[in-house]
Amino acid sequence: MQALAYKKAVSEGKIDQQFIYLYGKQALDRQRTRYCRAIDSFIEIFGDLDVELISAPGRTEIGGNHTDHQHGRVVAASVDMDILAVAARTEEFSIQLQSEGYPMNFVDLSQLEARPEEVDKSNSLLRGVCSRFRQLGRQIGGLKVYTTNNVLKGSGLSSSASFEVLVGSLQNILYNGGEIAPMEIAQIGQYAENVYFGKPSGLLDQAASAMGGFAAMDFADPEAPEVERIDFDVERYGYALCIVDTGGNHTDLTPDYAAVPQEMKRAAQFFGKSVLREVDEAEFYPSIRELRRACGDRAVLRAMHFFQENRRAGEMARLLKAGSFEEFLKVVNDSGNSSYMYLQNTYSPSNPQEQGIPLALAVGKRLLNGRGACRVHGGGFAGAVQAYVPLEMAEEFRRGMEEAFGEGAFHPLRIRPCGAYCMSSNW
Repeated sequence: MQALAYKKAVSEGKIDQQFIYLYGKQALDRQRTRYCRAIDSFIEIFGDLDVELISAPGRTEIGGNHTDHQHGRVVAASVDMDILAVAARTEEFSIQLQSEGYPMNFVDLSQLEARPEEVDKSNSLLRGVCSRFRQLGRQIGGLKVYTTNNVLKGSGLSSSASFEVLVGSLQNILYNGGEIAPMEIAQIGQYAENVYFGKPSGLLDQAASAMGGFAAMDFADPEAPEVERIDFDVERYGYALCIVDTGGNHTDLTPDYAAVPQEMKRAAQFFGKSVLREVDEAEFYPSIRELRRACGDRAVLRAMHFFQENRRAGEMARLLKAGSFEEFLKVVNDSGNSSYMYLQNTYSPSNPQEQGIPLALAVGKRLLNGRGACRVHGGGFAGAVQAYVPLEMAEEFRRGMEEAFGEGAFHPLRIRPCGAYCMSSNW
């Protein structure tokens, strides 16, 4: 459909049911306006071309903090914050992608080798995703794209994974007939992030964004993860799920993130294994003295976190399926305490004066006064905390957090029922 015709359809409410499905009824007017503005921006830059509207969601980690890269278990969900793309095919063998508020990205698709100067930049993800498509025998083609993104950067909602899933979905829908499964799109995104972007992440972020909904995942075999859908609605239990953005500085945190899997793998290698999921926990604890000498104390603590957190992720899934929400909240708090004390990812050791996450946890626990739960969100070191807040306390919690971290720091989350979504495919 031509871009102007799409805008007319949006304005006339012909896509309202899709908006309600993705964002909820309360967001209907806001999303109509957002989509129309994105289409206008596309037309201004590229012209009135035949376009698709495609959205890829952010994600929230429920449990399994830094377990995925050790082939562990996680519980995660896609959320109603997303990256929206207005995209058109082009005969030019290149990608021109204009993200709102940023310079134009340009990638020549005949040159897909990794480039050191693109590490930690969007072009590396564009190039990496398309390179992996090629390696797997998939089709790629030229694109003209305008994107607008409301996935909070550095919040643990994984804007980079959303972007990777979006780029993979554009190539999948526009050049591969939509035949590529969501988990393969996630694995392609992880490849781009690991090899081209330079961040050694596990598969949690991309899988949660691509698969959508609320799910328990087991990465014992990362080539074929087990995924179990869970019917879960926080409000049904009288709680709101939210994140609080601490406004921390995310510059140069890649070494902190990278040290977590590196140290965990070093501990695994002590036992002749490649990842901690393969290590016998009964063999681990009697070996702590030798392990300290070989790997250092922090690696030992992070390995302890993995063993405990891997069990907690499985327990979270069990409790949610059983409807034992108060017990679930206790496990959430245990997870947060383990990340704080053992994993040690609540602030960067290179910048100890900036401790927004520990401060948000302290303020949040004071406001909750023994109720709900509060934990670090996502990769950590800077960014956001996640909280389960009783509905009757939500406004007081918001005010208290925004007094400490600024207006707009509090963000309620709605679980999105699906991963990447193409409007015309579901019209």
